[in-house]
Amino acid sequence: MKKIGFLLIALMMGTMASMAQNWQSATPEEMAKRQTDQIKEKCGLDKDQEKKVYDLSLKSGKEMAKMREEMQGGGGPSDEMRAKMTKIREDQNKEMKKILTADQYVKYEKYLEERRAARQQGGGGPR
Repeated sequence: MKKIGFLLIALMMGTMASMAQNWQSATPEEMAKRQTDQIKEKCGLDKDQEKKVYDLSLKSGKEMAKMREEMQGGGGPSDEMRAKMTKIREDQNKEMKKILTADQYVKYEKYLEERRAARQQGGGGPR
């Protein structure tokens, strides 16, 4: 019985590690698609909103990917880099407020909070 439990735990850990690697190695386009799908599900976007959210997510994702590439050569994120990434997120949220209705934006904020909580627990966000 202990062997089965150990095997199940090992299998779950391997699956989670694989999912985390897939998420981290995703292109900005793949990440924008995933994020748009999640926001569409949580907030009930129409087709026009879905396109705008995708375009915004892609733009932000490309900016973040460029910054991550720059960080890899420098040994990790600096305070300046963190500030730039925070600014990108803030700008993205300002644009989202223009795209979404007031009710949808409340749902969007809840979605962001769920993602933050999942990251703090080591989950990396909803899939």
